[in-house]
Amino acid sequence: MNISVKEWYKSGSPWVWLNAGAVAISLIMVIGLLGLIAVRGLSHFWPADIVQGTYTVDGQSKTIAGEIVETNEVLTKQLIEAGIKIPDDTEFSTRHLLKVGNRDVYGSDFSWALEQFFTDQSRPTMLFTAERREWGNLYGYLRSLKEDGKEIGHVESNDESAEYLALWAELDKRVERALDIREDILEIEKHEIGAINYELERLRLKERGLQLDNVTDQAPYVAINQRRKELDQAYEGMQQRLLDLYTQINRDSLTAEVAGGKVVDLQIAKIVRIFRPNAMNTGQKMLHYAAKLWEFVSDEPREANTEGGIFPAIFGTVMMVLLMSLLVTPFGVVAAVYLREYAKQGFVTRLIRIAVNNLAGVPSIVYGVFGLGFFVYFLGGNIDDLFFAAAKPAPTFGTPGLMWASLTLALLTVPVVIVATEEGLSRIPRALREGSLALGATKFETLMKVVLPMASPAMMTGVILAIARAAGEVAPLMLVGVVKLAPSLPLDGNYPFIHLDQKFMHLGFHIYDVGFQSPNVEAARPLVYATALLLVLVIALLNMSAIAIRNHLREKYKALEM
Repeated sequence: MNISVKEWYKSGSPWVWLNAGAVAISLIMVIGLLGLIAVRGLSHFWPADIVQGTYTVDGQSKTIAGEIVETNEVLTKQLIEAGIKIPDDTEFSTRHLLKVGNRDVYGSDFSWALEQFFTDQSRPTMLFTAERREWGNLYGYLRSLKEDGKEIGHVESNDESAEYLALWAELDKRVERALDIREDILEIEKHEIGAINYELERLRLKERGLQLDNVTDQAPYVAINQRRKELDQAYEGMQQRLLDLYTQINRDSLTAEVAGGKVVDLQIAKIVRIFRPNAMNTGQKMLHYAAKLWEFVSDEPREANTEGGIFPAIFGTVMMVLLMSLLVTPFGVVAAVYLREYAKQGFVTRLIRIAVNNLAGVPSIVYGVFGLGFFVYFLGGNIDDLFFAAAKPAPTFGTPGLMWASLTLALLTVPVVIVATEEGLSRIPRALREGSLALGATKFETLMKVVLPMASPAMMTGVILAIARAAGEVAPLMLVGVVKLAPSLPLDGNYPFIHLDQKFMHLGFHIYDVGFQSPNVEAARPLVYATALLLVLVIALLNMSAIAIRNHLREKYKALEM
């Protein structure tokens, strides 16, 4: 049976197809965006080959070597206008962005090279990459190894000879040795000495508190001094161990010849890893790639956040979101229960609901200013006056920190939880309430044992929406607790274990800092993509966990709705 266009239009089918098309386009755009972020970010960790060649400009030739990071086409006319002498026989010219490293030698990590001037390209197998703790990567050929300043091995050629391979194997062993020693150094500095310094500070505050309370009994002062002497002795012993370890780690060094012929010295202690990408097969590159990914999610940042990992930012983001969820859920649920179950429905109640809905549209930076003024300066300052007078004038809670950041975001997201919980309460049949009351239950018992359990999926929906918004917020956090680099995590082995007064790192702020505040833009760019992808994954994981809890609650109380 034929249907006219007018009848088909009236049937609503066009709108169904239009909505389906809009959803499909949206999904394609989202998947495409995530794919772009993933490719740009995750490709950074692959050990790219090092290309070496001769670059000739204006009759002057030099040897350059580096990783090809980007290749694009530019108008030849623009290059000529920029003063580059190039034959005007083609409309476009190919150029490569090379990561040449050796910033301490060349002054810059990256350099553009025109394809037609970049000749004699090769990929020597003995050309190595050394990831350093400072100054970025070093690209060059191994020339010698030194122990305590004395040369223990030397090579001159760049061929894959037995002598070169033997020296390279020895270098690998010494790099591993240096990394093991560094682990021991970090264990002493961050944990053992850190714990002693933390306890010494607590003793100082305890002594200061006794002085402020005008305690004249000398017994507590003697006990404090005795404990301080014990800690000082332990500290001196650890300092001596550190001196010994630093002497051992600084024993070895190498000399390398970089592109251009210059020979540089490098302490092996400053090397994170060293490898020859041109000599690696696919399996070795995949293992290297996995190690770099693990370093990215488990290590601390270095080189102004352009190298290393982002574990402190991951930890800070997750901890802040969990703490925010614990704070916002009770307040949002209690407010929604009062408005729906106890408050008299009238003008005042409608006014409160309008205010709650309007709060959801307030710019987040306004919440940040409020949190700074009320939570940090007013509330935190008064807490310091009442409970931490011994620490003054240094603030304890009267400064931005994890607690105030979580409270600020809880205030920002509480309207979402209120609205979602109210909607869940309104969907519960009135007959269930009346049946519970008819069986002799009080209104409070009905609320706690019937209404709230059935409304719990709606509560979890509010929490999911709150997590999705709070995890990506950056503007208010810049005022109430987030920092570029936090020296220690807000959760450690020192009493009281969770340090809510400490500042912390956040993935969203890390993206902003690396993307817009980094002194090395080209080096930071791929980390912006990688961190953005990780932030999306963290938010998705948190949301999926909350969704799983909501679905479990929905199945559990489904029978009550029937």
